[in-house]
Amino acid sequence: MEEKTAESRRVYDVPPTEAYAEFMISGWAPSPLHGITQDPVIPYCVARRENLSKAFTGLRIILPSGNSKVRSNDTDYRFRPHSAFIYYTGVQGEEVTSDAVLVMEPNGEIHDSILYIQPRSTRDTSAFYNDRKYGELWVGRRYTTEEASLRFGIEVRKVEDLKALLKDGTPTVALTGLDCMVDSIIKKNPRGTELENVVSVARLIKDEHEIQEMQKAVDVTHRGFNDVMRALPAAITTPRGERVVEAAFFGRARVEGNELGYDTISAAGSHACVLHWTRNDGEVKNGDLLLLDAGVELDSFYTADITRTFPINGKFSPAQRSLYMLVYEAQKAGFAAIRPGVDFLEINRACHSVLAQGLADMGVLTISAEESMDPAIGLHKRWTLHGVSHMLGLDVHDCAQARKDQYTEATLEAGMILTVEPGLYIQPDDELFAPQYRGIGIRIEDDVLVTETGYFNLSENMPRHPDEIEAWMASLR
Repeated sequence: MEEKTAESRRVYDVPPTEAYAEFMISGWAPSPLHGITQDPVIPYCVARRENLSKAFTGLRIILPSGNSKVRSNDTDYRFRPHSAFIYYTGVQGEEVTSDAVLVMEPNGEIHDSILYIQPRSTRDTSAFYNDRKYGELWVGRRYTTEEASLRFGIEVRKVEDLKALLKDGTPTVALTGLDCMVDSIIKKNPRGTELENVVSVARLIKDEHEIQEMQKAVDVTHRGFNDVMRALPAAITTPRGERVVEAAFFGRARVEGNELGYDTISAAGSHACVLHWTRNDGEVKNGDLLLLDAGVELDSFYTADITRTFPINGKFSPAQRSLYMLVYEAQKAGFAAIRPGVDFLEINRACHSVLAQGLADMGVLTISAEESMDPAIGLHKRWTLHGVSHMLGLDVHDCAQARKDQYTEATLEAGMILTVEPGLYIQPDDELFAPQYRGIGIRIEDDVLVTETGYFNLSENMPRHPDEIEAWMASLR
């Protein structure tokens, strides 16, 4: 079989005859795209590029979309552009392939923006039928440079024209490690780290368009959670039922969005005590809790990040409810801490203070809650290892290249979108807890916009209180 496959490949890869080439480019009807309009994000992208221009006057700025990554042999992972490229161009879904590059050319005190893409392989070329990576018969139609220019409101050129440009000696700052051609040419990139920081910090404060997209992402994610609850009977009766849950949510992500924002955590029973449980190969048992941490990424690439923990049979046991209420009250304290001017880490302190006090009241914390809250001690963290907040937007952990003084050690500002996600995890072999509590993991996570006067919970319509969750589940059974 292997010899036959190899032989078939050798025959297939023989260059086509001149007659075949002539035949392939003949007899095609024109196929212009009509009704191309600019997305509402484009004016925001223009303003974002203007702000970026001011930070690097006189320097060429290069933001690649990134290259495809091989999954196995000739199969690639699904391509997703770099978030900075998305932020400054406004691409949606699969509009732009890999290997695209946004270049901002210095022009005095400003920059002229040019988008370099792999354009449509038109019928007067051989690429449309013999280019397996970009050919139209292989991967579908793409924009021509003219169509892309109309769509994105920017000058668009073929990416093959970029190589000569980058060799002209203009001082350049680039995001490297994303594009092989860019990396091979840009040898000196002294301010590359600064560029990474600037394009990350720019997303700390969301504009109106971003806030609207985040609300859409949360709403679609809510519908995904509804799908999961409807799928619970099948999950209970199916081996590896956690994957039934995972599949139900993924279906919603693909129907209404681009993809998952991150790998879904579908953790039933004691698997909920594993913070990053993504194997999702366990059973879903009547009487256990299910911790579902999941988010839909829209075609705009903005993602929600929501966690709910709910009883698989629709009713919390007394032990489950008591631990759940402790996490619920901790989250309420985190919400109450949110307002402009407050330290980012105050949300974490507020949540952990409630958790530490609850653990002390239960008698499992051997010191007082106040003593445990000392950063040098932190005994309560045995049952709650993680921080409770991170920025959210184009990336599930957005703005990751911001410095501590710009992010975790800074103060909150109106327009930030962040998570509030306290958790409590009692390992199944933890003998400090009574048996009825062991193997219970609970996390509640919501996506919150900082407003001028406090906060707005973008996921407020997703039930959180145990009574509300039981009613929610009953309505979907």
